[in-house]
Amino acid sequence: MGILEKISEIEKEIARTQKNKATEYHLGLLKAKLAKYRAQLLEPSKSASSKGEGFDVMKSGDARVALIGFPSVGKSTFLSLMTSTASEAASYEFTTLTCIPGVIEYKGANIQLLDLPGIIEGAAQGKGRGRQVIAVARTADVIIMMLDATKGEVQRSLLEKELESVGIRLNKHKPNIYFKPKKGGGISFNSTVTLTQCSEKLVQLILHEYKIFNAEVLFREDCSPDEFIDVIVGNRVYMPCLYVYNKIDQISMEEVDRLARKPNSVVISCGMKLNLDYLLEMLWEYLALTCIYTKKRGQRPDFTDAIILRKGASVEHVCHRIHRSLASQFKAPAPSTVRSGWA
Repeated sequence: MGILEKISEIEKEIARTQKNKATEYHLGLLKAKLAKYRAQLLEPSKSASSKGEGFDVMKSGDARVALIGFPSVGKSTFLSLMTSTASEAASYEFTTLTCIPGVIEYKGANIQLLDLPGIIEGAAQGKGRGRQVIAVARTADVIIMMLDATKGEVQRSLLEKELESVGIRLNKHKPNIYFKPKKGGGISFNSTVTLTQCSEKLVQLILHEYKIFNAEVLFREDCSPDEFIDVIVGNRVYMPCLYVYNKIDQISMEEVDRLARKPNSVVISCGMKLNLDYLLEMLWEYLALTCIYTKKRGQRPDFTDAIILRKGASVEHVCHRIHRSLASQFKAPAPSTVRSGWA
């Protein structure tokens, strides 16, 4: 039995198993096995001798945004509208067959936008060159999931499932679990909160499935077995995602209002160029970028050339962006004279 067949069998068993106290250990083991097989599926084949064409392009600009969606949802049209890059757009599916980069210039920042080929159901298993598409998405700072507003919620749930199966966690934070394998001493289990989804026995069963018999585990929040498995595997990517519903000019106002009120969602129309400015504002917020303006002593600040950094960056980061040797010579001002947004 191949890996795909094993994954299918485990998914079917999880679906038909009732969720209750009596089955939680069985379900935990099944989820651990499923994560192991999915990790094996993503590993490149050692027997493959021919080199395939990759999609990845050199990372440039201040941030990278990946456009993901099913074929013919408007990704290429969106790229052409937001950047100076012309991506071929047509009424038939799979117009885009490779990764096409563009640059959005907004608030002095250069944001790299990648138009990826449309993915289909089963992309995580390699269908439709889905692995290459998803591999590029893992390198992005934000994912824009382009959806067809006329198709309802079907596309969103399918895409979330595909990305979830390859270790991409959308709009989630990394579980606050301390995990450290040891050479001996058995499994040390502790928690600082009351656990309602995991128990010490379940944690031990999952660790044994991964052939881990000596480790320190500390739960600092109430996490599920899936989140604990993510911590063990260690290759999960946590990133913000914007759900962008295109073609709102083809649905009713009531449906537009319903979609617009969903969390992490923006409604647009590329055909009629509706709400694109608000999408840019939301994208800037999700990228968590900030503009730093410098000034020479005795002169007015230069607002024409900003230094783009992530929110939370320190004065040291600004010094490194100006020149690597500046940080060692920099004399920090007194705390009372530091103002937010100024270097």
